[in-house]
Amino acid sequence: QVQLVESGGGLVQAGDSLRLSCAASGRTFSSNTMGWFRQAPGKEREFVATITWNGGAAYADSVKGRFTVSRDNAKNTVYLQMNSLLPEDTAVYYCAARESRSTVIVTTLSRYDFWGQGTQVTVYS
Repeated sequence: QVQLVESGGGLVQAGDSLRLSCAASGRTFSSNTMGWFRQAPGKEREFVATITWNGGAAYADSVKGRFTVSRDNAKNTVYLQMNSLLPEDTAVYYCAARESRSTVIVTTLSRYDFWGQGTQVTVYS
């Protein structure tokens, strides 16, 4: 059974940093694209960042320059380093994985096949 488990969320002040982790189990995702999405209260889930198996990455404009996605294929884990956090970054953050093995950058939510349960990030001013 495939599981993606996020961790590292919390309550922080604006300007602080957090690092989210997503540990995959049940199979290896070392050759698959992984992504991070977030959903704020009353809003739709939106793309944050993605990383291909060989390290190609893309970011939403709202987080570019502040967030960095990375992965450790040996640990079957993907990370999201979030710096200079803003109150508008407050959301539940979800990790996702694609079934297909490709180096194509994918930012569309519906093209991800596996999802974690999410971790809450709250940023206060």
